[in-house]
Amino acid sequence: MGQHVEPAAGAERYRRFADFYPFYLSEHQSRTSRRLHVVGTGLVIISLVMGFTVSPWFFAAAPVVGYGFAWVGHFVFEKNRPATFTYPLFSLMGDFRLFFETVAGRRPW
Repeated sequence: MGQHVEPAAGAERYRRFADFYPFYLSEHQSRTSRRLHVVGTGLVIISLVMGFTVSPWFFAAAPVVGYGFAWVGHFVFEKNRPATFTYPLFSLMGDFRLFFETVAGRRPW
């Protein structure tokens, strides 16, 4: 996989998710970090389902578990800054794409 770097300070930001996703993947090289992201995103999905079916309080758990697992992956294993701080929507989209690609067997667990 080619190494992608974030545009330099002052450079144009990513405007399309298709351009952002290779950068997203380059920020998730650690297998442990990717696993934490997949588990966290899975728990987000479960929290959202539980929010609709059991109690709205589960909606509050979704960002806590999602960001909690992902940020441990970044700060402890990747040793980088989560893209969420610069690209919140694209980062969220990347988390879900990584989750579904992993569950579908298109990315290694």
